[in-house]
Amino acid sequence: MSSKKALQALAVLLFISACTETTSLSADSEPGTLSRVPDAVAEIAAPRQDLTAVKIMPEDGCYWYRYVGPVETTFLPLRTIDGRPICTRA
Repeated sequence: MSSKKALQALAVLLFISACTETTSLSADSEPGTLSRVPDAVAEIAAPRQDLTAVKIMPEDGCYWYRYVGPVETTFLPLRTIDGRPICTRA
């Protein structure tokens, strides 16, 4: 294979890989995500936290919500208006 054909093949591969869809974090595909947040938790949760994708982390027993930021999607601790984490155990 000539170097020109190899470069063309590489260019095609790069072009195709740039067109593939990346996977994103979905509440449906994330294991352990609650289908519904308990009413008591929703009442004490601070505003501007996504309650559609919440899970309880086994490490600390606290509720964490999915945060979709400009750069990445991650889970953050669900907090009250006072800034305290909301947990299932003391």
